[in-house]
Formats: sequence, C-alpha cells, structure tokens
Amino acid sequence: MTPELAELLAELGAQDARVLVLTGAGVSAESGIPTFRGPEGYWTVGSRVYQPAELATWAVFSQDPALVWPWYLYRRHVCRQAQPNAAHMALRDLEKVLEDSFVLVTQNVDGLHLRAGNSQERTWEIHGNIDFMRCAEECGSGRVLVPELAVVERGSDFDPRWKSALSCPNCHAWMRPHVLWFDECYDEVRYRYQSAQRAVHTADLLVVAGTMGATSLPALMGRIALERGIPVVDINPAANPFSGIAERSPGGWIQAPATRGFTYLVDALLSRSRAS
Repeated sequence: MTPELAELLAELGAQDARVLVLTGAGVSAESGIPTFRGPEGYWTVGSRVYQPAELATWAVFSQDPALVWPWYLYRRHVCRQAQPNAAHMALRDLEKVLEDSFVLVTQNVDGLHLRAGNSQERTWEIHGNIDFMRCAEECGSGRVLVPELAVVERGSDFDPRWKSALSCPNCHAWMRPHVLWFDECYDEVRYRYQSAQRAVHTADLLVVAGTMGATSLPALMGRIALERGIPVVDINPAANPFSGIAERSPGGWIQAPATRGFTYLVDALLSRSRAS
C-alpha cells in the first residue's frame, strides 16, 4: 500500500465514512475453497466431464436434478470443511467498529463471512448460500437448511435415499440449492439486487477483493463507483478490471492476497480512531 493510499484511508476512517466491501472467490480460495471456474470446479460422471456453466443452470437442473444435486452436496461439504481466514476476520472487526456505516456484499456462497462473525443484516449474499435450499417450483415454502446427508465424495452418483430429504415439505416438488445460476437473473428478494446498487450510490469508499467482476452486478457496482468519483480500492495479487477501476479512481490497487490486503486496509482505516 502506498503512503498516499494509507493517508486517504486514515482520513476516511476518521470521518466515519460509509464503507462498502465487495468480495469474490479469491477471498475464499485462501481458506482452501477452489474457485468455481478453476480445475476443481469440474464434475465427472462416468466418461462425461461437466463444466460449472453446464451444471449450474436452471435448464440442466429442471431436466435432471439428480445430476446436479451430488455436485452441490460435494461443494457444500468442501465449504463446510473450510474455516474463515484472516481476511474474513478483518472484515468482522471492521464491521464491529463501523456498525451501520458498513455493508458487505459477497459473491461467495460458502457462508464464511457469516461464520467469521459478520452480521446477516449487513452481509448481502448476492449469489445465495449453499447451506440453504428452496422449493424449485417456488411454492412459497421458504428457504431451509440443506439436510446433513452422508459425505458426498467427488464424482458421486445420486443416492435415491436422498430424494425425500431433498423434496419440498409443502408441495413435494424437488428442492433446489439457494444459489444464483448462470441462466438466472438477479432480483431483490433473494439476491439484494437493488440494495447493492443503492449501497454504491451512498458509499464513500468501495473496497473490492478476490473478484474480477465477471458477473453483471459486481461490474455494475464498479462502474457506478467510478462514475460517482468515490475512492475504489482493489485487493488482488494480479491485475484485473477492478484494479484498473481502482487506479482511475481516487483510491488505488493493493497488490496482495486478501488475507494480507485486508489487514493493511483495516489497520489504515482504523488507525486514527484507535489513536483517539
């Protein structure tokens, strides 16, 4: 972090600035969760290799739920085995200090921010949460926790004994993972679409980490921040579209992994409040 950026963050912290944080898969990767589009995201059934963009769709699920569910149960098991890392803990600590001046928007479905201690009220999971499921027919039964089934190994077939546990208790249709699929659109009720945009319009600082803005809502958030002229800080070890936005804004790029970068950022933001 440059001295100029550290000074800017210290000033914002001293002014009780409204801080909006956007996180993506790179943050969870440091907890051992493979990125969705990486080599561990693929799923092999027999001789067929499925790419995430094939399985993570309503079109495939509606045709063959028994193909999609084992992949999600396996991914959920991987997420449950992971533990929050130093980046998650830094954001927990930042929320404790900033309270209502803090909002965390995450693309990650692993729930690690909540497990680290960030509040549900200020943590908006814009791609859903893999711990939950809801009726695939949207009968109004609400979302519920995914049941604890046997550990699903990579490449497992669907076990017919799971069917009753993965059926809607209200209408008996299939339940589906509570996640946003590639062929679905953001909405406010499930994924806080309008809320995320409003948050950028009122934020004094946008911090982005672990995402390249490949999906439409994060990319839109970056454009709004740049148009408003607020500081954007990108935490990422490699150059990406958000680092470009950050360097065109009054903020800047912290070229570091999320665990290190958030430690630097939170220390800078809180330096003057701690001194006082």
